[in-house]
Amino acid sequence: MTANLGNLDRAARVILGLALFIAPLLNVPAIWSSSILAYVSMAAGVVFVATAFFRFCPLYRLLGISTCKL
Repeated sequence: MTANLGNLDRAARVILGLALFIAPLLNVPAIWSSSILAYVSMAAGVVFVATAFFRFCPLYRLLGISTCKL
């Protein structure tokens, strides 16, 4: 796996991932009252944080995008 995420992209993914994971737990806004939406949101949050941690996004690889300055 070659790194394809830059620092700004990683920071944005961590912030968005944490928000997607925590919001259903707090039920803010109430759109996450459906358990399916809550689980999907939490799973997406975990994926965002994981891709930021590993500095690699498979979708970026498929699309040929790289925000890393290596």
